[in-house]
Amino acid sequence: MAPVALLSVSDKTGLVPLAEALHRTHGYTLLSSGGTAKVLQEAGLPVTRVSEHTGAPEILGGRVKTLHPRVHGGILAKRSDPAHQADLQDQGIEPIDVVVVNLYPFRETVAQPDVTWDKAIENIDIGGPTMVRAAAKNHADVAVLTGPDQYERVLAAMAEASGRVPAELRRQLALEAFQHTAAYDAAISRWMAQTVEVPAGPWLDAIPLRQTLRYGENPHQKAGWFSHPKQGWGGAIQLQGKELSTNNLLDLEAALATVREFGYGSGGSAPAVQPAAVVVKHTNPCGVAIGSGVSAALTRALDADRVSAFGGIVAINGEVEAAAARELTSLFLECVVAPGFSSEAREILAAKANLRLLELSPQAIDAAGPDHVRSILGGLLVQDLDDQVITPAEWTVASQRPPSAQEKDDLEFAWRLVRHVRSNAIVVARNGQSLGVGAGQMNRVGSARLALEAAGDQVKGAVLASDGFFPFDDTVRLAASYGISAVIHPGGSMRDGDSIKACDELGLAMLLTGRRHFLH
Repeated sequence: MAPVALLSVSDKTGLVPLAEALHRTHGYTLLSSGGTAKVLQEAGLPVTRVSEHTGAPEILGGRVKTLHPRVHGGILAKRSDPAHQADLQDQGIEPIDVVVVNLYPFRETVAQPDVTWDKAIENIDIGGPTMVRAAAKNHADVAVLTGPDQYERVLAAMAEASGRVPAELRRQLALEAFQHTAAYDAAISRWMAQTVEVPAGPWLDAIPLRQTLRYGENPHQKAGWFSHPKQGWGGAIQLQGKELSTNNLLDLEAALATVREFGYGSGGSAPAVQPAAVVVKHTNPCGVAIGSGVSAALTRALDADRVSAFGGIVAINGEVEAAAARELTSLFLECVVAPGFSSEAREILAAKANLRLLELSPQAIDAAGPDHVRSILGGLLVQDLDDQVITPAEWTVASQRPPSAQEKDDLEFAWRLVRHVRSNAIVVARNGQSLGVGAGQMNRVGSARLALEAAGDQVKGAVLASDGFFPFDDTVRLAASYGISAVIHPGGSMRDGDSIKACDELGLAMLLTGRRHFLH
């Protein structure tokens, strides 16, 4: 009896060459249904339709095609079990040796902005996952293929094994099959959870491996990059440069989050673009600036701290053109991310062959969704991204002296920046440019001292932002001693009055935002 291969695929990539090899090279009988059978017949291959094989027509508009004992009995029967073989003989069921199935494109369907509930539900595959799981369970006797990327590997192995799929490979394919159906179910669950609320459901996702990284944060740590295609960094196109590392990706994430404060590209959900550039080192911004154009913003961001910028990661929120490209070649950088690069910019940057250039669209950013996920030992923490729109109209003046128009602009700029600095976070800024950043210190006055010292002789007349409230008046008094003219912080301390009193005594303006922005 010739071996039997059942083929029923949504993605027809590589289908005909696979079927030709199975039938013409290895002698398999081809069993298929629906559109897959039509493609094979049009290619001149002999195909038995599932409805002929089972003696039951497709019903319910194609919802029921393969859910039949003659299909699942043939897949699930153990060849080594005499009782199973007797059942097959009594029922006249042929064993099925290879199952080639991939599923309705549910994830792609729900990604469409105008998809309806009914259309999404209709794209939930039932028969496909049932066959995949059955074949994977019985991998001792059956090979299951769930994606075109497996076809070449399987055919190569069959060529060396007299037309059979080796046992070790069948086990690998079974694991990949269960991963495939688990990811499919997770996609359905996550989509439904956007509309249907349950009291305390699990957080589910199945994110494919995009790339095995050389190592993690350090060379002794293994690491992998998991990402959905076209979502977030999974939608980034690397135009040139060395392979991305774990630390590159962490720094790129920090740089992108910061530059998006000022809009990003066009066509996404970010606010209108104000040309901006961000330089990041070890996930903290060391230089941030806005300008009349991308090139001007970039020069100002680098000038904010050219020492720290060396070896940094740069994010730019508009297309990189020639002038900005020349600025980027003026020092050693690891990565640059932007919505686009002009052809002239690409030519200039090609001289820096190791510089990683990434093109990331606003649409890919929007597709990533609102969840911020971090791991802890044995679990996950899932929270909303801290990317809510800043609302200066809701801020209050706490000091006797209100800030001037220029100070208001500077305070808003500093506040946009400080929420992207590791706590305790202090930012000193003026005229749309960071002057000093104090990050990650165990006390707030320590961070303030770092930022004020970094600002140097530009500090006088600048403003200071703090991601958390001032627990004492020491930070205000330190800021005033350096020449800071205005401060902004969330407020909410039992000792707010002390800091406000210090501002009034020293002539500083103070704004309270009412919202904290810790970042750990």
